[in-house]
Amino acid sequence: MKKKFVLEASDIKPLATGRGSCIASDMITVEGRKVGFMYREPASHADDSGWRFTSGLESEEYIGNPDNLALYDVNTIANYDPDIMFFLDAPVGSAFERENGSGPFQSVEFSANDD
Repeated sequence: MKKKFVLEASDIKPLATGRGSCIASDMITVEGRKVGFMYREPASHADDSGWRFTSGLESEEYIGNPDNLALYDVNTIANYDPDIMFFLDAPVGSAFERENGSGPFQSVEFSANDD
């Protein structure tokens, strides 16, 4: 099934170019929710920024379904939610969450590994 994105390709402006790729949830790109949680893990390939973006409302089951996630240019996600741009230079291991799901981003402790 083809995804219907909130933004058209022609809507994407150069806000955060040259930052590589990221993974984002369909809740952002298809449903139009703001980024509610973002974290940076070590890159998994040469063009990977390590950034992962979710709305913060995704269940484990939702995240576990690869059809609900996709690879994007970081610039694309910055167009969906420009609030992320201030944090894009944060180092690997950084994580930020919106206060009450809609307020400003706050730094939070996070480990992408469960070991």
